[in-house]
Amino acid sequence: MSTPSLLTRQRPLPTRLNTADLLRITADVADQVRDGAWSHLLPPAGGWPTDDRWCRQLFADDDLDVWAISWVPDRTTELHDHGGSLGALTVVDGALAEWRWTGDRLRERRLASGAQAAFPLGWVHDVTWAASGTSALTADGTGAIAPALSVHAYSPPLTVMSYYEVTERHSLRRVRAELTDIPERPKRV
Repeated sequence: MSTPSLLTRQRPLPTRLNTADLLRITADVADQVRDGAWSHLLPPAGGWPTDDRWCRQLFADDDLDVWAISWVPDRTTELHDHGGSLGALTVVDGALAEWRWTGDRLRERRLASGAQAAFPLGWVHDVTWAASGTSALTADGTGAIAPALSVHAYSPPLTVMSYYEVTERHSLRRVRAELTDIPERPKRV
C-alpha cells in the first residue's frame, strides 16, 4: 500500500461554496443591481465618484460577503491575492482589465459588461478600470469619465490580502499582507 504524495493530495476548501457558486451569486446580484433592487445602497445616477474608487458591502454572513465596487482611471489594486478566500466577480457596467500572474508573467484580459472572473485560492492579480466606450453610471452629459461597476463575492468572507511585486527574475515576491474587511483597496498610479 502506498501513501499519496503531498503533491497530489487535494487540499480541502476553506468554505462550503466553490467558485461556480460565487459566479452564480455575482451574476444574480449584478442582475438585481441592473434592475434597481440595490439602488438604496448605491450612489444616485450621476452621483458616482469619478476621481476615486467606491465600494459598498451588499450582503454578509458566515460563509459569504458580496460587494459592489466602482472603478475609475488611474487606480490599481496592486498585485494581490485574497488570502484564504475564494472570489468571483461580474462586471455590471463599463469594463475592467485584469492582470493575472501565470507563474512566469502577467497576462491581461479585458472584462466587458456581463463578463465574469473567478479567483481560486492562490490567484494573484491586479484589477483596473478599462475604457469601454459607454457606461450608464454617469449619464449627466458632462463628458466625465464614467466609472465601471462590478459585483464581487468572497467565501469565506475576506479577512486578509497579500500584495506582491514581480522580481527581476520573473517571479513573485510577497511584499506585505494586510488584514482587511474592504476588498480591492485602490492605489493611485
